[in-house]
Amino acid sequence: MTTLQSAIECLCTGRVEPTAEALAVFREFRDELTQGKIRAAEKHGTIWIVNAWVKQGILLGFRLGALEESGDALTFVDKNTFPARHFTLADRIRVVPGGSSAREGAYIAPGVVCMPPMYINVGAYVDEGTMVDSHALVGSCAQIGKRVHISAAAQIGGVLEPVNASPVILEDDVLVGGNCGVYEGTLVRARAVLGAGTILTRSTPVYDIVRGEVYRATPEKPLEIPENAVVVPGSRAITKGKAAEWNLSLYTPVIVKYRDEKTDKALELEELLR
Repeated sequence: MTTLQSAIECLCTGRVEPTAEALAVFREFRDELTQGKIRAAEKHGTIWIVNAWVKQGILLGFRLGALEESGDALTFVDKNTFPARHFTLADRIRVVPGGSSAREGAYIAPGVVCMPPMYINVGAYVDEGTMVDSHALVGSCAQIGKRVHISAAAQIGGVLEPVNASPVILEDDVLVGGNCGVYEGTLVRARAVLGAGTILTRSTPVYDIVRGEVYRATPEKPLEIPENAVVVPGSRAITKGKAAEWNLSLYTPVIVKYRDEKTDKALELEELLR
């Protein structure tokens, strides 16, 4: 256990006041979070492990913070412990003008492209070469891999509480289509493709018509999308009661194929946008 982890856990055990000492510990924590030295979840082999103490530290920041006005032409009122990030050329992050924002405490790696307007919340980890497109959200503590494309209006949900809950995770080379929603700790494995409008939650089963499997979340594990899976919005018929009589169906995600050379060629255009 690191000294910083011990200090954060100690501050979280009871009532905390915004003393100089407490704020100094928090600022060290926030700086390491912003620099990607610590993160809400880490991959060990094929398993993702949640760092609950990091989530505790983020919540501590809200407890310590006071409301503060910021901005010039547009004014904002938010906790002073999590101000908006300011980028420079040295960060090597492309932030296109037009209303994008990211909070301090969000790690954004060199080579990331941010199209306006997009938002990256505290605790998020966005790795190299990723594009966060217009009107997209990367929620609190979401873990985004290398060369991921989060398309326009996609929502990557935040999972801050409970502190031991898995965040949403997109591994390397995932493509998230426009208007997708990935929520409640869903794990999307490397190179998967989510077709436009796909919604993934803990309560939504995913039907794999290629392998003949149905994937569901359990009380112990989140929903997991396999590597290279191509997922599109689908539906399944309701077979009982009035719904059956009325020929109603429910939304469900469907895995229709796994990535192949044809799929990769269709995605080559993404590289031209980076």
